[in-house]
This record gives sequence, structure tokens and C-alpha cells, in this order.
Amino acid sequence: MRERLTRWRRALALPFRPLQGRDVALHAAAVTFYAGIAVVPVALLAIWLTGLVAGAARVRRLTGQTIDALPDAIGVPHALSALIDAGLGLTPMLALASLLPATLYGEGLRRAFVSLRDPGEPLVGWRGRLLWLPLLAAAPALLLSALLAMPVTSGLWVRGGWYAVGGVVLSFLAVWLVLTPVVIWVYRYVAPGRPEWLATALIGSFTAANLSGFLHGFVLFCSLPLDLGVPFGGFTQIGGMVAVGLWLYLFHVLLLAGYAATRSASGYLRARRSASADADRPPSRYAACS
Repeated sequence: MRERLTRWRRALALPFRPLQGRDVALHAAAVTFYAGIAVVPVALLAIWLTGLVAGAARVRRLTGQTIDALPDAIGVPHALSALIDAGLGLTPMLALASLLPATLYGEGLRRAFVSLRDPGEPLVGWRGRLLWLPLLAAAPALLLSALLAMPVTSGLWVRGGWYAVGGVVLSFLAVWLVLTPVVIWVYRYVAPGRPEWLATALIGSFTAANLSGFLHGFVLFCSLPLDLGVPFGGFTQIGGMVAVGLWLYLFHVLLLAGYAATRSASGYLRARRSASADADRPPSRYAACS
């Protein structure tokens, strides 16, 4: 029994071998620092672009019921409503000003991935920024896909009972479908090395499912009757900021673990392809004579 448990433990640890000897906690904290700077500008640009495509009134209508249904223990509905109003009210000059901090997230991801793979890449920051821009360009399609599901999921949630369970399941699936192309792009292009498509698609989709579940877990956490200001002398706002920062940190731990598994699976697929090609290659004259 002990030997079987040892084999299972080694099999489970095998996909994460690229993380051995690396300070994953430090890398996740570094990406969280970049995300803390970029998350609001990214959200503002995504909302602004979506408003240009679908119309500001439609964005407000699609998000209104969801905002009302969110738990307000730490002020999430008020913050989200203010964020949507600010995003829809951006001018082109303000949007251009938000572009610089918004691309910092791509830089942070690229730096973390390079540090885990092959430190010393030149122009790593600018590579990450430029490779993050296509996701910002695709933000209207991605965000609008999630917004279209919000009235249905929030309506089921408000009804309670098994309807609420169905709403959570539908919301999970919607966020999973939206995050899947984002994570695949991050692993395939923002990260260095261009891993195999099959490994990137499968593990990227699985990672997106875990991230979607983690997001919904954070919503559940916000609904708990917790006084987040207790460890901070009664400053609830500071406690809320720390809770969001901790959530971002754990979010990036999952993202980095998925990248390590993608690298391991990609290396395995390339090794199999190479072995298959060597087996199919006809022997040389020298080998035949010998």
C-alpha cells in the first residue's frame, strides 16, 4: 500500500517537475504585484471597448441584475458598478493613458514564465507587453460572451434553491468558456517556448476550469459574514484589499502550476514524436553493412 501511494505521489508530481527548485510562491507574488497595477486598467479598457461595440446602455442592462445579486459584505457590488461606469465613461485619451499600465500584466506573466524556464531572455518585458495586446483587442468578444450569460445566471441565483445551483453551474461554464482561449493564448504565446498545441489546449482548458471554480469560490467567500477588518484594527477596506490581493496570489499559483504541467506534457509529446520518427526512419547504409 505504501509503495502504491508512493507511485501515485510521484505520478502526480511528475507534471510539475519544472517547478522543482523554483520559488513558486515568490513568482506568484511578483505576478500579483504586476496584476495589482494592471487589473483596473485592463478592466476599464475591456469595458470601454465592449461599450463601443455593443453600446453602453446594453452593457449596463446586462450587468445590472448581476450587480444586484452579488454579496455586498465587502462592497463588491458598489465597486463593480463604479468600475463599469468609469469604463463606459472613458475618453480616447484616457483609454490611451490606461494602455501602458494595462500591458504591465503581460510583462509580469512573461517575466515569471521566463524565470521558471530560461532566465536571461532579452527584452522580456516588452515581449510580454506586445504579446498581451491581442487579448486586449479580443476583450469585447470575450467580455460580451460573459455578459450575455449574466442575466440568466443571476436570475436563477436570485430565485434560490435548486435554481441557484443551476445558476452557479451555468455561470461556471460561461466563465470557463471565456477563460479557456485566454489561458491557451497565455501559455502558447505570452509564455516562451511555444508548447505543443495539444498539450496547451488540454491543460489550458483544464486550468481555465480550475480558475473559474476559484473565481466562484471568491464570490462565496464574499458572501460569508466575516469582519475582514479585525486583523487590521477595524479598517474593513484594508481587509478587503488584502483579501483581493490574496485571491490574486492564489489565482497566479494555479496559473503557474498549469504552465508547468503544459511544459511537461509538451516535452513528453515532442519526445514521443521524435522517437516515432527515429523508429520509422530507414537504416543507413553504414548501419546495414555493419
